[in-house]
Amino acid sequence: MAYQKVEIGVSARHLHLTQEAVDVLFGKGHKIEPAVPTEGQFLSTTRATVIGPKGKFERVAVMGPCRKFNQFELSKSDTFTSGIAAPLRMSGDIEGTPGFTVVGTVGEITFDKGAIVAKRHIHMGSLTAERLGLKDGDSVQMCIKTDGRTLVFGDTIIRAEGPFDGEVLSHIDTDEGNAAGVGKGTCAYIIGLTSDLPDLD
Repeated sequence: MAYQKVEIGVSARHLHLTQEAVDVLFGKGHKIEPAVPTEGQFLSTTRATVIGPKGKFERVAVMGPCRKFNQFELSKSDTFTSGIAAPLRMSGDIEGTPGFTVVGTVGEITFDKGAIVAKRHIHMGSLTAERLGLKDGDSVQMCIKTDGRTLVFGDTIIRAEGPFDGEVLSHIDTDEGNAAGVGKGTCAYIIGLTSDLPDLD
């Protein structure tokens, strides 16, 4: 496999909400607006408080546009602070996950599921994946090379979306970004499949 350069996006804790939930939390008809004009998924100007058994997080960003499900993505470190025992999952895989409470400007909701620690993943077009000999759902090794903190992350999931060959973007959380010393302009590279790692058991 030829090495593939990957842009890095570090995601802090955030919410995905349905329009019905937004109406309850922020008032009927409230619109989730992007902080910066953009296409596709975006960071909105809307913020909320998320409460767990042990603690709370204020000014949690709400991502847009609205989804068909409610989800709270947090880091492993956040699970200890909040007491929300979120499992490692891909976005949208929320069955059997713990709940949480969200407080908005006009209301609050306690959800019975939806908290996850998101699996790190890489977004690319299906043509890019084909060129690299990859497919949606493959697990790869991603090397983040930084000054003194270079790391190789296995178990990085490929999300191949749409018939294009262009930008390749990874999403990792703040724990992972800090561990690798990620800063402005840091890039990563796909260097192989996770299955290529030696069996050390």
